[in-house]
Amino acid sequence: MKLSTHKKIAIAILAVTAITGIFVIAAALIFPATDQGGLGLTRRLAVVRVEGVITDAGWHTGILREHLNNRNIAGVLLRIDSPGGAVAPSQEIYNEIAAYKASGKPLIVSMGNTAASGGYYIAAPAERIFASPGTLTGSIGVIFSLPMYQELAKKVGIDFRVLKAGEMKDVGSAFRPMTDSEKAALQTLLDDVHEQFINDVAAGRQVDTSEVRSIANGMIFTGKQAFEIGLVDTLGGYADALRYLGEICGVPESVKPVEKKPYVGWREWFMESAQRRVPGLETVARPAGLYYLFVP
Repeated sequence: MKLSTHKKIAIAILAVTAITGIFVIAAALIFPATDQGGLGLTRRLAVVRVEGVITDAGWHTGILREHLNNRNIAGVLLRIDSPGGAVAPSQEIYNEIAAYKASGKPLIVSMGNTAASGGYYIAAPAERIFASPGTLTGSIGVIFSLPMYQELAKKVGIDFRVLKAGEMKDVGSAFRPMTDSEKAALQTLLDDVHEQFINDVAAGRQVDTSEVRSIANGMIFTGKQAFEIGLVDTLGGYADALRYLGEICGVPESVKPVEKKPYVGWREWFMESAQRRVPGLETVARPAGLYYLFVP
């Protein structure tokens, strides 16, 4: 008895469906689903590093958003080795990390040698903060450094004529002394940004602002001291933090974490190399502005 074309097609579809079902069941048995959903075969951890002075948030916010939306990334370990940096980029990274807490996807911080000022600021909203006993952290404060070239300009015979509309338009000029009213105005600016720092740390750590304000005088702490006053949660290194993240995400230690590195152009490479070799160059080259930055 010959089968009609329609029956042959129907049988072929049933056969393909049955075979697909068998593969799905086998995969589920071999690679059971994690508590975050998806097969254990594809679930991995991701490592994101924040190193050096924070001057731009573009790459970090992009990669953090990518991992947040990737269902195959079970959790993120943020490794921070930074003295902080510019205020606005630090705030942008802080907001991306806070989004992890709101979503329920774990993001754990591991502090390296230094995670101070803006380095601590971006860590505050993480689910858990690990620091080594000798890590330098804290430094909850704001700094606004302005170079002064007035005496140098006089020596080389340079003079500046400034025409302005608005008394404060050239506030912070490097070629004349600062007036008392300018100092007062800048101090008001600094106090406002300092208060933002305090409030954001309190929100991230879920503590009262008075607790943060009591230690927000710009002082740095060792990891051990920070643990004792509640700025960090656990004393431990990178491996400890990665192991903890794997445990809460259900990812075995044998599964290598994902780590993407930003592209570094020759200008960035040259400046980074020069700053390592010439003490104080980073301070001179840093643009004027507000910084959550630990400056030894």
